[in-house]
Amino acid sequence: MKINNSLLNFVNGMLVTLPSSKTLTLSWNFGSMLGMVLIFQILTGTFLAFYYTPDSLMAFSTVQYIMYEVNFGWVFRIFHFNGASLFFIFLYLHIFKGLFFMSYRLKKVWMSGLTIYLLVMMEAFMGYVLVWAQMSFWAAVVITSLLSVIPIWGPTIVTWIWSGFGVTGATLKFFFVLHFLLPWAILVIVLGHLIFLHSTGSTSSLYCHGDYDKVCFSPEYLGKDAYNIVIWLLFIVLSLIYPFNLGDAEMFIEADPMMSPVHIVPEWYFLFAYAILRAIPNKVLGVVALLMSIVTFYFFALVNNYTSCLTKLNKFLVFMFIISSTILSWLGQCTVEDPFTILSPLFSFIYFGLAYLMLFIFMSSKLLFK
Repeated sequence: MKINNSLLNFVNGMLVTLPSSKTLTLSWNFGSMLGMVLIFQILTGTFLAFYYTPDSLMAFSTVQYIMYEVNFGWVFRIFHFNGASLFFIFLYLHIFKGLFFMSYRLKKVWMSGLTIYLLVMMEAFMGYVLVWAQMSFWAAVVITSLLSVIPIWGPTIVTWIWSGFGVTGATLKFFFVLHFLLPWAILVIVLGHLIFLHSTGSTSSLYCHGDYDKVCFSPEYLGKDAYNIVIWLLFIVLSLIYPFNLGDAEMFIEADPMMSPVHIVPEWYFLFAYAILRAIPNKVLGVVALLMSIVTFYFFALVNNYTSCLTKLNKFLVFMFIISSTILSWLGQCTVEDPFTILSPLFSFIYFGLAYLMLFIFMSSKLLFK
């Protein structure tokens, strides 16, 4: 009984009596939507795992078996495939909302959120490989080869992941096991993310998280989160009408280790990072830039500034950052030829310039009000 009471008290504190700002808008629904999509992906992915075989000779065939032979297998596969895109749509919206409202002042919340982002990118990449189609196979070859730039241990790590001297069936088994286990680690970090958030309070459209404008989370905000049902209905309709519009035609061709696609393109949610990687001819510098495109935002949590918010300037910079990220994503799917080879380095420079400018202004703005 004591354990049950403790559990009920925990849930009550998280969903009912949680003090929440009166000024939270619909953009604060992004976090709750992400939680729903994560559970949805785990459920649909578990169903698919019942019928999937992580073997290089059978993986592509088992995906077709799920689509054509398993009862409602096509529904689960389409929802799982498009659910990944839905997750990243709200993940990017959630991150951009955090930049707009300077959520990096909540240090533990921000850093745990970025860690979730990195793990979700890893999870999505491994799930992409499991289809064992032409594009996903060669994406695995390209991305895993990047680890060879790690000093001393790089080639050894690549060989260990490959379980040999190339991407083979053993590599596929490695990715399948990690793809199945990693969501549970993500769930634990998400729980920590929520605990950190609820211990400090969320930011608000007032750019603050004090105790002077609080109301109980329920029923007001539970009702507001019910708007997510509209998004789910829209997602279901679009997934059934346009099931593979966000995919690549090469994903319908079984992997051929002897012939690579003419133009290797990752999924849309990796395109901005892929454009940054391709923009730098040097392999080592390209991988460093790829990592720094996300790791840079950890630096924001290292700054102590609770005295000032230059909100207008910050909004302008975040808008410019979103535009540059969108253009980079477009450049990521373009062929390697002029003028794209010139534009990619240019917008990569703009991307990092805006990120570090936001960091510099956040660091220096508190000096204006001393």
